[in-house]
Amino acid sequence: MRKPIRIMPCLDMQNGRVVKGVHFVDIKDAGDPVECALAYCRNGADELAMLDITATVEGRATMLDMVKRVAEVTTVPFTVGGGISDVKSAEAVLRSGANKVSVSSAAFRKPELIPDMVKEFGPDVVTVAIDVDKNSAMPSGYEVYIDGGRTATGTDAVEWARRVDGYGIPVILPTSKAGDGARTGYDLPVIKAIKNAVSAEVVASGGAGQWEHFLEAVEAGATILLAASVFHFGIIGIPELKKYLRDQGVSVM
Repeated sequence: MRKPIRIMPCLDMQNGRVVKGVHFVDIKDAGDPVECALAYCRNGADELAMLDITATVEGRATMLDMVKRVAEVTTVPFTVGGGISDVKSAEAVLRSGANKVSVSSAAFRKPELIPDMVKEFGPDVVTVAIDVDKNSAMPSGYEVYIDGGRTATGTDAVEWARRVDGYGIPVILPTSKAGDGARTGYDLPVIKAIKNAVSAEVVASGGAGQWEHFLEAVEAGATILLAASVFHFGIIGIPELKKYLRDQGVSVM
């Protein structure tokens, strides 16, 4: 039986502030991370993600003091990503209060990192994120990008998701580069294609702009609905979104 849908606001972090861009650029300030986390937990978020968006590109670790401060006020499962390059850096993030870690570029560059983390922390603690963009030369029509969406890899996104799934990862988080921050809807074909290829849960990420977009993602196979700007800027409220989904017959946490 399918799990109830979970709503997951995402705090994209830069220089200690929550920010939000469009297509991974045009970054705008969206508030204090501790205040945002507290508000989301009070307003019915089922999970919370925090992503240090420039850590990998700047070649540094995640800001652990910020993880600690956010973890102290967070009452739901808390996933942290960005700058996690090995088991040691993942352990530091978990010790700082995160419940789960998300890896993307490092996992792509060193796939053995995925089973190493699963062995060290257990599968439920590890999420693999995959930034994707359309490329008609790929078998699935989607290519994997790394380094915060800056570097094309020449690897098919669905093939990579299938390989990741083989390591027993329970959650795969594909983000559409084209959809990111655009509020034009999630990239439904890539959600469907990955869901059909894996046994893991699939997170919808990149492009939510209105209630219907969340419903479409559920229909495409996503069980975790991640969004940022629509929540940060008060365009959609989590309680209202949950009511809307329930009214459409969707089982929600």
